[in-house]
This record gives sequence, structure tokens and C-alpha cells, in this order.
Amino acid sequence: MARRPTIKDIARQAGVSESAVSFALNDRPGVSRETRARIRRVAEELGWQPNSAARALSGERSGAVGLVLARPAHTLGVESFFLQLVSGIQEVLSAARTALLFQVVEDIEAECAVYRRWWAERRVDGVLVVDPRTTDPRPELLGQLALPAVMVGEAPSHGPSQGLSHGLSHGTSEDPSHPVADPLSSVRADDAGAMVQVLDHLHGLGHRRIVHIAGLPGLAHTARRIESLRTEAARRGLGPDRVRSVVTDYSDAEGAAATRRVLAEPEPPTALVYDNDVMAVAGIAVAAELGIPVPGRLSIVAWDDSALCRVTHPRLTALVRDTAGFGRLAAEELLAVLAGRPAGVRQSEQPRLEPRESTAAPAAHTES
Repeated sequence: MARRPTIKDIARQAGVSESAVSFALNDRPGVSRETRARIRRVAEELGWQPNSAARALSGERSGAVGLVLARPAHTLGVESFFLQLVSGIQEVLSAARTALLFQVVEDIEAECAVYRRWWAERRVDGVLVVDPRTTDPRPELLGQLALPAVMVGEAPSHGPSQGLSHGLSHGTSEDPSHPVADPLSSVRADDAGAMVQVLDHLHGLGHRRIVHIAGLPGLAHTARRIESLRTEAARRGLGPDRVRSVVTDYSDAEGAAATRRVLAEPEPPTALVYDNDVMAVAGIAVAAELGIPVPGRLSIVAWDDSALCRVTHPRLTALVRDTAGFGRLAAEELLAVLAGRPAGVRQSEQPRLEPRESTAAPAAHTES
């Protein structure tokens, strides 16, 4: 195996002392401008890079940020959302010469354990936190560790741990033995507004029996979408017997199973709204299997647009949003926090619904 070049190698080839190399590479006084330039040129020729672990132990930054996904691994392989999100994150981090340390774990407890280990080992300078929970222990933990973080998504504003991400700072707790952590920065998507667009579209077409095939229960955005659907349906005089949500794990298998259940009901829905593209495509397949034409007897909407939505027949009506841009926004916010900017909130671009061939007015005999 090739040996990594060391400061000693640079010193030997440049004809200077190891201390001079250290001064030059760390921008410290003690060497002339010409010597500094020569040392850096030799270091570049040898392919030398600073040891991030040693720099972290000396109190310098590690040059890396972390991202942990607490999702069942089998649900990630076919879902495009996280691929696009990570693509946007990586675009910003690469330009800033910052590495992304990525890990997938089974649950939120394992995610918290990763944060503790990364903090103890000084592996990362900060973290991007995805999938805010309705009851979320992570803001409190990250505050206790003083590990800079950006929440990708909007956490709920209630619950015992949520005050930690809504403007309280160290020392403001009523119990001095339990100081309150600084707020986390966040980048947010308007899930409630997006659901309003979906319901406006389906209701305008004449649909009065609508089922939302939602994602994982316990996620803040799942709760927000369900609540928005319920509120908007009630405003239109539609109760839970007409418009409701069922939860899944985001997989095509659970999406298909939920579709079969609701379509087998005595009064099946005339429109289905899926929380991702994979479940929506599975839903179309189930409808075809059952002999239910789309959109003749069943309209289908996908939450996230993707190539799947555009190549499926009929093409899926979908919510279009810049997911890579969402990732870029999150990475930019974390770099700003690491540079010393106070925590803040950034709003992503509003999603827009793009009607396609999978939605139409319901057949006359299916609505009453």
C-alpha cells in the first residue's frame, strides 16, 4: 500500500526543518514568504493532506459534518427523495471542502448514540438532523453536547422537548439544574400549504371521498399533513368518514397493502394521495390488478415528483419541489452556523402541484 506523505517527507524534500513545515502549513509566522510558498508547493506535489483526527484533538475543526438517517434500510433503496436531498447537501459541502459523514441506523435511539460517539471522537463539526419527530429527544441532546445542528424540516411547537428549538437559551430554564439548550437552526418546507393545494385540486374536480396514504407515524411532517388534510376537509364540510389518512412505512409493499384495504371498503375512495412516489406507483399497479381504471374511477396524487411519476402510465399528478435545493439550503445554513451566525429559520421554495393524467373528475355514480 502507498504510504501517506508526512511533514517529515515535506521537510526533507523542501530542505527545511519540520517546524518550518508546520509553521507554513498552519499559516503561522516564522518562515519567509518564499519558504512558505516552496513548502506548500512540495506538499501539493506529494499529495499531503492534514490529518483531520489530529486537528480535531488539537481543538481545530474536523472538516466534516454528519447526517444520520433513522429509517428502515429497506425503505431507502427505492425512494428518490433522500438521494436528491443528499445531492444538494453534497454540492454545497464539496465547494466548501467539507466532508459528509453519513450513516443509516434503525431507530432514533441508535441515532442519538451516533451523535454521542461522534461528539466524543470529535468526528464532525456539526450535524444535519432530518425527519423531525412529534416527540423528539434530539434537540435536547444536541444542546447538551453543544454540537451545532440544523433541523431539516419543521419540528412541532408543542411537547416537553420542543421549547429547545424555539428561542430559549442557556440559563433561561426555570430549573437551574436542567439548563435549556440553545435553539437549533432549521430549514422548513410548507407541508400544510402543499396539502391545501392537493385538496383544492381534488375537491375542485368533484372528489368527496379521499384517502391520504401517509408515511411513518411519529414524524412531524406526517402529523402536519394529516392535520392539514383534516382541517381543510372540515372547512369544506367533509368529515372523517369521507376524508382521512392511514399511515405506512413509505415502502411500496405497505403502500400497496393500504391501497387494497381502502379500495375493498363498501364505499371506497375516489381519490388517493400518497406521501411519496414509490407508494403512488404501487397504488396504480394495485388499481390495475383490481380492474379499477385511473383516472376513470380512481384519481391518484403523488407527494414528491420524480422520474417514476413522469414515466408511469398514466403520468402521475404530483407535487413538484426542488428537493436538491432543499438540501443546498440546509448545508448552507449549517456552514453559516459553524461560521458563527446565530440560529435562524430558512423557508424552502413553495411546492407546486402539477396536474397530469392520473387525476380527473370522478365518475358520476361514484359520488353522492
